[in-house]
Amino acid sequence: MKKLLFLAFALALIACKEDPKVDYAVISGKITNKLNGDVSINSLDRSFTENITISNDGIFQDTLSTDINSYVLFDGVNPIFLSIEPGYNLIINYDAKDFSNTLSIRGTGSEVNNYLAAKRKNEKKLFGNGSAVYSLGETALKDKLLAIKSSQDSLLNSTEGISSDYLTKEKRNLQYDYLNKLKDYENVHRYFSKNSTFTVSEGFLNEFDDFDYSNESDFSFSNAYKAILTDYYNEKAKTLVEKDSIADDMAFIKTVNSIKSTLIKNTLLYDYANYNMNRSKDIEAFYQAFLKHSTDEKKNALITEKYNKITALAKGKPSPQFNNYENHAGGTTSLTDLKGKYVYIDVWATWCGPCVREIPSLKKIEEQYHDKNIEFVSLSIDRVADYDKWKTMVNEKELGGMQLFADKDWQSSFVRDYQIEGIPRFILIDTESNIVDANAPRPSNPALVDLFLSLDL
Repeated sequence: MKKLLFLAFALALIACKEDPKVDYAVISGKITNKLNGDVSINSLDRSFTENITISNDGIFQDTLSTDINSYVLFDGVNPIFLSIEPGYNLIINYDAKDFSNTLSIRGTGSEVNNYLAAKRKNEKKLFGNGSAVYSLGETALKDKLLAIKSSQDSLLNSTEGISSDYLTKEKRNLQYDYLNKLKDYENVHRYFSKNSTFTVSEGFLNEFDDFDYSNESDFSFSNAYKAILTDYYNEKAKTLVEKDSIADDMAFIKTVNSIKSTLIKNTLLYDYANYNMNRSKDIEAFYQAFLKHSTDEKKNALITEKYNKITALAKGKPSPQFNNYENHAGGTTSLTDLKGKYVYIDVWATWCGPCVREIPSLKKIEEQYHDKNIEFVSLSIDRVADYDKWKTMVNEKELGGMQLFADKDWQSSFVRDYQIEGIPRFILIDTESNIVDANAPRPSNPALVDLFLSLDL
C-alpha cells in the first residue's frame, strides 16, 4: 500500500510540473523606417482593436487571444493578415519603405502566415484594384478569375509545412473567393463600364445552384464564404422590405432570425449592427430587437457600448471635438475655433469614389451659402502615406471651404466618437457646438437645403 501511495504521490508531482496548456499566441519583431502614427492589431470584424507599443527603434511584442483566429497587423500603410492558433510565436520584420520586398515572418506558425502574405501579393499582381478585370465581358471575366484561382491553388499546393486540415479549408476558401467575385461582377461592371443597366446573362451564376448557405466550418474559416452569406441574407431582407414595407434594419433581423445555426445568426446580427446601427431610423427599436435575437453575450456587450455612444450623438447633444487638425490654408484648426457658426462637416478621403463624386454638389452648396453663418469643413481621413495626394487633390480640384487633415485617419478620436464606419459621412453642428444631425444629408440630396431652410440659414 505504501508503495502504491508513493507511486501515486510521485505521479501527482510529475503532473504538477507539466507545462500549462497554451491558449495564446505571441507576435514580435521589428519595423524599420516606421512612418508616423500608431501600429494596431485588429480582428477582421473590428470587434477587437488595440495599439501595439513600439520602441523608438521599431521593436514590438504582443500577446494575442486565440479566441480570435484572424488578425490584421497595421502600421497605417501596410496591412499584414495573420492566422493565429494557440502556441504560435511569430517574428515579423520588415522595412516600411520597402514592405513588399522585405517582409519576413519566422517562428512557430510562420508557414501559414507566409502563405497568406504570398497569396495577398499574388492577388495584387494578378487582380490589381479590379477595374481592368471587372471591365471585361462575361466570358473573359470568368476566364480571368479562373486563371487567378488556378494561380492561387498552385501557390497553396507548393507551400510546405501547412496542415492537411488547413489545406482542405483553404482550397474551399479559394473557390468561395472566385464565386464571391463572380457574384459582384454585375454591380461592379456597371460602375467601371458606366453602364447602369448592365445585367448578366441567364445562367451566368449557375455555379451558385445548390449552394450550401449553412456550413458553419466554412463560415468560421472563409471570409469569402461569409461575404456570400451576408449578401444572400441582405437580398432576402431587401425583398422583405418591398413586400411588407418595413424598415431595412428590422427586415434584416427578421430574415436572419430564421437561420438555424446560432453561430451564423449571431455573427451576421453583430456585423449588421456594428456597421449599420448608426443609420437606423429607430435605433431604440433596432437595438431591442437585436438583443432579443442575439445570444452572444460578448458581442451583445460590444453592441451595447456602441448603442450608448450612438445615442450620445442625438440631436442637441454636445458634439465630439477635434483639436489642432492641420489646415490646408496654414496652421491648425480645432472645432472650438468655429463656435458661433453652424458647421457642416464632410468626412472623406482622396481614395473614396463616392466622396469625390459629392465634390461638385458640395461646391455648389458652398457657393449658395457663402455669405451665411455656416462653415463648410472637409475633414480628410487619408493615411499619412497619402498626405501628398490630399494636398494635391485640394489644389487640383480647387476645393473650397475649410480643408483639414485628421491626425490618425480612421483611428482619430473624432471619427471613432462619431462611430464612423464608412465614408462619405456628413455632420451638421450648431452655433453652440451641439449636434443638429450626426448623419446629415449629402450635398447632392435636396434634403440638405430643406434642413438649412428649417434653421433659417
